[in-house]
Amino acid sequence: MQASRGTRTKTRQLLKKKPRARGLSPITKAFQQFEAGEKVNIIIDPSVHKGMPFSRFHGLTGVIIGPRGAAYEVNVKDGNKTKMVVARPEHLVRTRE
Repeated sequence: MQASRGTRTKTRQLLKKKPRARGLSPITKAFQQFEAGEKVNIIIDPSVHKGMPFSRFHGLTGVIIGPRGAAYEVNVKDGNKTKMVVARPEHLVRTRE
């Protein structure tokens, strides 16, 4: 039998919340505003399925290019390449520097 190759394969531990953090996240995360050039961490919120970036980019840091609809375009280094990830603000956290 052929194994499924969906977008969330092998993410059982990666996209799991801690027991006390379960359920929906605060709605204020959806209203976050970002400016072009701002550094952000991509932390996937598994309770929000819309605008979820691919699991490979979870935990990576990137730079906001600009908005795209309700989401943001983020430049991320993946090995030697720079890739553009489209993610909604629920999955983005400002980098503390």
